[in-house]
Amino acid sequence: MKVRLHHEGVNVIIISLITLTVVNIALYLLIGIRPVSIIVTVLSLAVFAVVLNFFRFPKRHFNGDYVPQVVVSSVDGRVVALEEVYEDEILHANAIQLSVFMSPFNVHANWVPLSGEITYVKHHSGRFMAANLPKSSTDNERSTIVIKTPGGDRVVVRQIAGALARRIVTYVEPGDTVGISDFIGFIKFGSRVDIFLPTDSELMVKLGDRTWGGETQVARLMR
Repeated sequence: MKVRLHHEGVNVIIISLITLTVVNIALYLLIGIRPVSIIVTVLSLAVFAVVLNFFRFPKRHFNGDYVPQVVVSSVDGRVVALEEVYEDEILHANAIQLSVFMSPFNVHANWVPLSGEITYVKHHSGRFMAANLPKSSTDNERSTIVIKTPGGDRVVVRQIAGALARRIVTYVEPGDTVGISDFIGFIKFGSRVDIFLPTDSELMVKLGDRTWGGETQVARLMR
């Protein structure tokens, strides 16, 4: 699998590298090579490795038998919610909520979960509570996207900020035609994505399952 660094991380990576380099040079000039300066250098390298790991950007393609009804996970992480709920922002009807939580160690690029047309995109201001909590879906900073499928279903995708995530980036716009190899956006430093599916959808995952964005089939629509 080819892994690149996501362009959303360029500024963070450069600033981190400059800051850590300046701190280490200043420390060595002040106290020389001592245990404390060596420890700071080791910790600095570890911090920089974590930053690079966070912004890794693997190139992926769905390898299964593709049909328009296929739904893949938008993100890497674990399934933390899988239940029938009333979706009140767009659908105003019952839907299956499938939520995947990303830790700071997961890839944070967001893939389009299914093929269709983008009909709605809206950013909502909100709180920054832990993204694995149920109320984060409605109370946290979030971006709502609606995809109309070739079969006429409307699927709601919601990017949700977390306690550490303070920036949600959404790439798609109303009128765009998208597929499961495309990218829907990026969320920085720990968060989750909810997908609201028709109630007759066939589910391919269960609570606690790990998913990989753009690769793991999570559901199949009936039309």
